Amino acid sequence: MSATRTRPPARRLIAVVVLVPVLAALALWAFAWPAARTAPRDLPLGVAGPAAATAQVEQQLTRHKGAFEIHHYADEAAARRAVEDRTVYGAVAVTPRGPELLTASAASPVVAQLLQQAVARQAPADTPIRTVDVVPTPAKDPRGAVLNSSVLPLALAGIAAGAVVSLLGLRGVRAVAALVGAAALVGAVAAGIAHSWLGVLTGDWWAEAGVLGLATLAVSAAVAGLSALLGQAGIALGAGVVMLLGNPFSGAASAPRLLPEPVGTIGQWLPPGASATLLRSVSYFDGAAAAGPALTLTWWAALGLGAVLLGSGLKRRTPATEAATGRELAPVG
Repeated sequence: MSATRTRPPARRLIAVVVLVPVLAALALWAFAWPAARTAPRDLPLGVAGPAAATAQVEQQLTRHKGAFEIHHYADEAAARRAVEDRTVYGAVAVTPRGPELLTASAASPVVAQLLQQAVARQAPADTPIRTVDVVPTPAKDPRGAVLNSSVLPLALAGIAAGAVVSLLGLRGVRAVAALVGAAALVGAVAAGIAHSWLGVLTGDWWAEAGVLGLATLAVSAAVAGLSALLGQAGIALGAGVVMLLGNPFSGAASAPRLLPEPVGTIGQWLPPGASATLLRSVSYFDGAAAAGPALTLTWWAALGLGAVLLGSGLKRRTPATEAATGRELAPVG
């Protein structure tokens, strides 16, 4: 009798002892492995100038197989526009004044530094290369640290909102209204802090607030939607995907093209990566290349809210079905 009673606690103890190291190993792999394998992989880089003048530059860059994806431009002005449109992370332009490296530290300070080092190593010793930061980071955030660190708080806010709505038992339209309202407030507060107070976001205030709110809604709707369909296990599943995959795979601290594949691609399909990319585009590049990440976040939000409504409908339908079945089986008196 006593042995039977002790089995469940013993099993739970074994489960905890085994589960905790597994989760720790998974978290370490998700965060440490991409960071340890950071390197350029088909990084879009422009080469500008006459073909005869840029041939040697391109030959030197292509020595790093798979590192750079070369885009050709007629002149420095065309290359500069490509950097501003986020088509390339930088460009090497051969000009009458000599070779020139165009970078965009606002797109990624890590990539800008990497390009400077790579081009400097390939240049002849007697050929100085002038570097021009076409789209620099804000003066109050020269390393881009604040934008990078915003990914985790937005993810946590989304997880918290989705979990609270689910645990409070809000369903259907009420749950949707709560999720949208909470996301809108988070977006306004975050924009007030990052733009108005800290001055590290320099784009349109309302557009930035919309991005921050949409990023929060994408996570909160996903968590609440999974909870509506799967119960409390859905909260754990949604939070696990966002925290263990979305954050370390986002590329916010470096760039998606610096992460090993398919990590960089997967990260851009998840809310943290899409939100970081979209926020950079809206804040620093006047919305250039914003369509892709905006669509990703919109799909997450729409599917999550749809799952909330679907789960609510299924839960209302189940008691009605059970009641009808009970009436049919009741004996006729």
